[in-house]
Amino acid sequence: MKKQKKIPALGAAVIICLITGIAVSLTSGCAGKPKLYVYNWTYYTPPSVIEKFEAEYGVKVIYDEFASNEEMFTKLQAGASGYDIIFPSGDYVSIMIELGLLEQIDKSLIPNLGNISPEVLEKTTFDPDMNYSVPYYWGAAGILVNTAKVPVYEKSWSIFARTDLKGRMTMLDDMREILGNALAYLGYSVNTKDPVQLAEARDLVNNSWKPNLVKFDAEAFGKGYAQGDFWVVHGYPEVVYDEIEGDEELRRNTVFFIPPEGGSAYIDYMCILKGAKNIDLAHKFIDFIHRPEIYAEFADYFDFPASANSKAGVHKNKPPMYTVEEILNTELKNDLGEELEMYNAAWETIKMGF
Repeated sequence: MKKQKKIPALGAAVIICLITGIAVSLTSGCAGKPKLYVYNWTYYTPPSVIEKFEAEYGVKVIYDEFASNEEMFTKLQAGASGYDIIFPSGDYVSIMIELGLLEQIDKSLIPNLGNISPEVLEKTTFDPDMNYSVPYYWGAAGILVNTAKVPVYEKSWSIFARTDLKGRMTMLDDMREILGNALAYLGYSVNTKDPVQLAEARDLVNNSWKPNLVKFDAEAFGKGYAQGDFWVVHGYPEVVYDEIEGDEELRRNTVFFIPPEGGSAYIDYMCILKGAKNIDLAHKFIDFIHRPEIYAEFADYFDFPASANSKAGVHKNKPPMYTVEEILNTELKNDLGEELEMYNAAWETIKMGF
């Protein structure tokens, strides 16, 4: 998503301190400072925002990354602890609330909650009062095309059925995204619980889309696109645009679109993990993110619309790569309850052989 592989570097000084065991002055950033442990998506918070928060509150942010909700949830279920703030998508927030994995939000400590976009809160049906979750970003994955290699194309999920592009395309390694987009293409809800509709979507992916893909990839598709290995990728545009930073020709030839058939959208949330040791600092971080000027900085860094903060738009300095209006045609992924197993079974058949 970003302009640099910044996040891992933020923890380098901490690692050095742990290895050497040397007492370091507070100004060095290693010792003596309170620490906030963040578990977030890869490339999802600008280094400048992290640095401003650290400077203002005299703290150190330890930032760990995940590439999918499933990876995050599996790690936590396996016993990973020590995180203060996590950034799950809505369907997983719902699951984690039911399982008692989240601390209740003290809204009196977050005055900037008043800046949250009403449209986003309307869609947060599982926690509309923000008792356990605060919206971070509302967006959607889509399709990026290298028009120098693919000058003629239809803005549709059907592009993945093109046999002439076999071996030059990838889709996200994400069950709900892939099955949701196939369902949307067929005219069904991304949250259908109809086994016949889901089977039709599964077969579409297996028989029409998958044979033309190099792989399902949620991590390296941006690099592959930048290197010219892939010409069409399904994914998050900020990842690709970060990788092609400085390649003006490729940037000019890159088109991003959200197919008009719709598809899966997401709202990612900031939540405080049950048992967090730095709850007060976690509240400060959430409040900091929703300062209008900070949220605008976040949105500009990734060329996002200020979708979750209604007051940040006036502070933005760059046009977004897509608009909130384009997201309106998509559908949020809901918690499917017991029917999630039906999706898991369909996904297993799709991943088989890859």
